[in-house]
Amino acid sequence: MGQQYESLWSDIHRSSFTQAYVDAAGIRTRYIQAGPDTAPTVIFLHGTGGHAEAFLRNLDAHAAHFNVLLVDYLGHGWTDKPAIDYEIPDYVKHLADFMDAVGVKSASLCGESMGGWIAAAFAIAHPARVDRLILNTMGGSTMNATVSQTVIDKTMAAVEDPAAHVRARLEWLMADPKVVTDDLVACRQRIYAQPGMRETMRKILCLQEPEPRLRNLMTEDNMSKISAPTLVVWTTKDPTASVEVGERIASWVPGAQFTVMADCGHWPQYEDPDTYNRLSVEFLLGRAVQEAA
Repeated sequence: MGQQYESLWSDIHRSSFTQAYVDAAGIRTRYIQAGPDTAPTVIFLHGTGGHAEAFLRNLDAHAAHFNVLLVDYLGHGWTDKPAIDYEIPDYVKHLADFMDAVGVKSASLCGESMGGWIAAAFAIAHPARVDRLILNTMGGSTMNATVSQTVIDKTMAAVEDPAAHVRARLEWLMADPKVVTDDLVACRQRIYAQPGMRETMRKILCLQEPEPRLRNLMTEDNMSKISAPTLVVWTTKDPTASVEVGERIASWVPGAQFTVMADCGHWPQYEDPDTYNRLSVEFLLGRAVQEAA
């Protein structure tokens, strides 16, 4: 078999897309858009320390049906990094401000890891603005000190020395570390090398500390208030939480569907995009979701 060549940008060769910036209540916010702007909107939200490129393998499949927005949310990617607390209400406000800035009254939200945490909190705070909700290996429902310390250690090492440690941070997310391409590593290294990124990341990681995490924690009490149709996606090899955690989250949301993707880690949308895209598009179109396997 010949040499395989992979690039982030070859993942979106079928779609016309735009990278743009918008002023979201004073926060210069970067996003990638694809699909007809007259179609229903789907917003993808990445995880802690992440950026919009986490969803490039999902853009084409979703842009065939939706107005797709991949967002660098507050403090992340190429979006502004103000000196604030970086707790969940801050992210919820930024998402509402972003939607206002791009003229989106309501959208379906697909959140991975901390993006799922933000999406769930947004659905509780702004139920009329959420059409459908996908919680993909969602964070914020457990108090696991070992996992939190691993996130802190690996993320701060990557920010303090991107050349040496970004690859290890990305590989930790995956069931198969070989899926981490040089292109993805270089993309995150450039983002992490921005001036002020180290100081901002320390603030972002407050949600891995016991007291801030506890006051922002998602529980049965608050997640039972979610009214949007919800799909919870989990994996068999998530390094942050077991399948049982995903099942519990799904049981908290009235009427939620639950599915498990095999042989994936914390980024199933990237490791197995064909399966993820099928599940996601089925759900977002209101069709019956088939099993992941």
